[in-house]
Amino acid sequence: MNRLAHETSPYLLQHADNPVDWWPWSAEAFDRARETGRPVLLSVGYSSCHWCHVMAHESFEDRVTAEYLNEHFVSIKVDREERPDVDAVYMEAVQAATGQGGWPMTVFLTPDAEPFYFGTYFPPAPRHGMPSFRQVLEGVRAAWTDRRDEVAEVAGKIVRDLAEREISHQGAQPPGEQELAQALLGLTREYDAQRGGFGGAPKFPPSMVIEFLLRHHARTGSEGALQMAADTCERMARGGLYDQLGGGFARYSVDRDWIVPHFEKMLYDNALLCRVYAHLWRATGSELARRVALETADFMVRELRTDEGGFASALDADSDDGTGKHVEGAYYVWTPAQLGEALGADADLAAQYFGVTAAGTFEHGQSVLQLPQQEGVFDAEKVESVKRRLLAKRAERPAPGRDDKVVAAWNGLAVAALAETGAYFDRPDLVEAAVGAADLLVRLHLDDHAGLARTSRDGRAGANAGVLEDYGDVAEGFLALASVTGEGVWLEFAGLLLDHVRVRFADPETGALYDTASDAEQLIRRPQDPTDNATPSGWTAAAGALLGYAAHTGSEPHRTAAERALGVVRTLGPRVPRFIGWGLAVAEALLDGPREIAIVGPDQRDSRTTALHRTALLGVAPGAVVAVGTPESDEFPLLAGRPLVGGEAAAYVCRNFTCDAPTTDPERLKAVLRG
Repeated sequence: MNRLAHETSPYLLQHADNPVDWWPWSAEAFDRARETGRPVLLSVGYSSCHWCHVMAHESFEDRVTAEYLNEHFVSIKVDREERPDVDAVYMEAVQAATGQGGWPMTVFLTPDAEPFYFGTYFPPAPRHGMPSFRQVLEGVRAAWTDRRDEVAEVAGKIVRDLAEREISHQGAQPPGEQELAQALLGLTREYDAQRGGFGGAPKFPPSMVIEFLLRHHARTGSEGALQMAADTCERMARGGLYDQLGGGFARYSVDRDWIVPHFEKMLYDNALLCRVYAHLWRATGSELARRVALETADFMVRELRTDEGGFASALDADSDDGTGKHVEGAYYVWTPAQLGEALGADADLAAQYFGVTAAGTFEHGQSVLQLPQQEGVFDAEKVESVKRRLLAKRAERPAPGRDDKVVAAWNGLAVAALAETGAYFDRPDLVEAAVGAADLLVRLHLDDHAGLARTSRDGRAGANAGVLEDYGDVAEGFLALASVTGEGVWLEFAGLLLDHVRVRFADPETGALYDTASDAEQLIRRPQDPTDNATPSGWTAAAGALLGYAAHTGSEPHRTAAERALGVVRTLGPRVPRFIGWGLAVAEALLDGPREIAIVGPDQRDSRTTALHRTALLGVAPGAVVAVGTPESDEFPLLAGRPLVGGEAAAYVCRNFTCDAPTTDPERLKAVLRG
């Protein structure tokens, strides 16, 4: 066992018995490099990464390769999900140098942590124009030994170039109507009208962009925006990206048609998409959106919830194919013969319904289950019977591994999704699951000063500090939970987190936001990225939470901080709308107010109060906040000075310092929130 045996990350623990003398990211590792005069091999990956496992098996488990590494390098292994700051800094360097990036990420550093050579996956033997990993190691060692001055010069130049890539943010005004219209036009140009989604293969679920499209439609009535959102959601849900038996989405589709997924299932994708489909249902009443939202929520609770009440990070893409060999997708794919074994006489119906063919849609004659568009009507009860039997048969297969570390940011996304989905569809069990995860975040991840730990596992908080996305996404989750439950304590916790954002993550001069706190570990540069990746950027997630908190409390400093942070969206929204979708969604909320809805009643269980509260939650006004309670309640500032009307529950709606007359009629409230 090496030093990784003492870590909490499942990814690092997977490498604890490698013959490589791994170090976790630490000052001690770099001290060792300085003492020995060796360069550093930095290997970054994550637990459900297919090619990370491949490279580990081919190279890091190979004793000869390990001996060479141990003799000539100090080797550091990083879980990118635990240390997104380390990952971001060196990924930026990789992409700047090579024009591409990915995981596993392989970077060679000086003992001062300055990068000088980069790559991703390296095979054990030369292949497809790629050098072998051993050739790379030998080349780096030769350069380090014979051309040290040249290496130092290259490393220094890279660090200087990275420093010059600082985002120019001069505190510009937030985007207005013109910029959001330009962003919509840009998305229309990149939209795949035939297949849904944006761009070509591989095709990722555009969750944040869809949120923008739904909010833009709600605010402006744009049918084009709604059509892009609805069609993309339908194509994703009918394709192989979606698990037609167990619910939940895979990471991305390797093809343009959403047929063949990369089979890993991530918490963040499923939380974001659960919320997207719930919001699509709210806007359209789509039965498909309702089904997918609920099935995805049930998948998260069933397969990702941990014993402590949080949600695990991911399920692997690979699993045992029944022969002892780990194969990508083995758990999910089917052949006609396997359908016959599971279903008997109903196999042909299942093959037609799910698009399973003799040739297969995946590898080796296997098919990924889909719902292809086709003529004819299927018996709903028969289809449900087929699904139950296939799911039971699939459960007999070896299941994919689970990365059971709890990531604060992704649990914040799950809290928001489950709270809202539970409220929309009268599923109190989903709201309870959201409360359980939020409670874990408070109990385990928050310290005495309301600072966040990035991760926990088995009831033990990790050592790594939370980054900006943790604070933004957890605050967003708490705000959603406050609106759904009527418990003001969640608003208070959101405020504590956002105080950290304003003090420790914001540039006081410009209002720009950094991914790491001012007192965090100093890397070769302080990471800062306003663009979305698989999740909303920390920058715009924090802006959205700041705006929501300001709407709840009337806090001008929080609103100002949100507006200043959104200045970057004014610049990037019209140019790269696919990559700043959440920022555009927050900008829609700002343009709409956002609306502040106070529901007062004699009792939260009063039927009239409940009806008004539900109507408020189902309103599509972008970013609207909801407070519910009695007139005497001091849990929400929005309830202050709001009396009952004629002794009955009433709704008060305000925006931009102007309030409508209170109403006791849910239909009137619905009209106000739609207008």
